[in-house]
Amino acid sequence: MPELLFATNNKNKIKEIKAGLSEHWNIIGLQEAGINIEIPEPHQTLEENAKEKAWTIHQLTGLPCFSEDTGLEVRVLNGEPGVFSARYAGEQADATMNMDKLLLNMLGKSDRSARFRTVIALVWKGEIKFFEGICNGQITESPKGNNGFGYDPIFIPDGSDLHFGEMEMEQKNKFSHRKKALQQLLKYLQQNG
Repeated sequence: MPELLFATNNKNKIKEIKAGLSEHWNIIGLQEAGINIEIPEPHQTLEENAKEKAWTIHQLTGLPCFSEDTGLEVRVLNGEPGVFSARYAGEQADATMNMDKLLLNMLGKSDRSARFRTVIALVWKGEIKFFEGICNGQITESPKGNNGFGYDPIFIPDGSDLHFGEMEMEQKNKFSHRKKALQQLLKYLQQNG
């Protein structure tokens, strides 16, 4: 089975990506590959951050690799937290602090529509390709469930009554923004492998 390097140290993201691609590719995270660096995300867009991570690791290893950046975009907050989702409540914030800040900013708002958006950047045969996945849904008024990560406990995808935080991986993958972007990546790799 061919190997593909995933430029991240985030164990939750690796788990989700492996669940989506493991039939076709052996996905290796940075830690598994013996690469112990943190790649900054200094850019204002998901595309640029994903590209930075993938290109940095490709330059370091020479291997085909991909990275992703994901943001939660809330309509009534003009797309916040967006590219700053992981550090919405500050550089040292954890998921609970980020959710608390978002829920505070949503107080009294009747429009609770939001979307998760994932952008994957793939460095393949010297070129960079982008793939996008979107999951529309609603921000709830309080968290529910202990599954998933990030904002999952306060997000209900359109077409479901369950919070992402209540879903097992298999259920979440029916709606997942990351899974949608992965399916596009996989299709590209199958056509251009």
